[in-house]
Amino acid sequence: MKQVSGIIKNFENFLISEGDELNTIQAYVYDVTQLENFLKTQHKKLASVSIKDLRNYVHAAYDTGLLPISLNRKISSIKSFYRFLVFAKTIEVNPSTDLELMKVGRKLPVTLSIAEITAIIEAAKEKTPLGLRDRACLEILYGAGLRISELLDMKLADLDLANHLLIVVGKGNKQRIVPFGKKAARSIDEYLLQGRPVLARDRAVYFLVLNVRGKRMSRMGFLKVLRKYRIKAGISKRVTPHMFRHSFATHLLEAGADLRAVQELLGHADISTTQIYTHVDREYLKEIYREHHPRA
Repeated sequence: MKQVSGIIKNFENFLISEGDELNTIQAYVYDVTQLENFLKTQHKKLASVSIKDLRNYVHAAYDTGLLPISLNRKISSIKSFYRFLVFAKTIEVNPSTDLELMKVGRKLPVTLSIAEITAIIEAAKEKTPLGLRDRACLEILYGAGLRISELLDMKLADLDLANHLLIVVGKGNKQRIVPFGKKAARSIDEYLLQGRPVLARDRAVYFLVLNVRGKRMSRMGFLKVLRKYRIKAGISKRVTPHMFRHSFATHLLEAGADLRAVQELLGHADISTTQIYTHVDREYLKEIYREHHPRA
């Protein structure tokens, strides 16, 4: 590590004594050294700055093209440094108290293609009680855009097979009605007739999805099921239950579904939560453009 000023060296030694990881210490020292170099151009010192000085530094760093996530690391380093100076009684007032982190945009949800979803569902083709259950679960998860908890908490009374409707209890105990298609209906019907009775073993179990012992399937149990069919489908990347929900929303919007309708289907209280899928849709359109437009 390059030679640093005495005040930063004291900070470094403190971090070492606290048992911080070497990479973390190096990053903090580097960030504070950059701040010190900036302050020198303003004829100021680390131990005598104002919140305005620190904000000026953050703005200058932002203007160099740093992403918010990288700036936030620098801000965290600075705040840690000034907390140390107060602790060490080098300064009395922490100038970084009101220094705010940058807002980081929400990550785009990861989705599966229609072909990938189809391959996973079609991999569940065994006509055993467990195979029928697995096929029904995968069809419902994608066909109704459910959260994994909503699927596993579903009771027989929540299912209206004749009208292809589910009563779903989502976050905040809010209830919504969600339709499902013919393929899901067929799989559910087979599971109810030939699979679930075998798993229930004549016991009064109210949950729709049962494990091999006739009890409510656990989240871990379903993850094992999903992994099994992901491998059978020849998909090497990581696949999670929530990716089925993301894919449900994205595929509907790609096909022209109304955003408000998708919001209702997903059970989102705020449409801004649903709007993240329009960004996915735009990314998809950009990809198609880049692949096929002669001037891309």
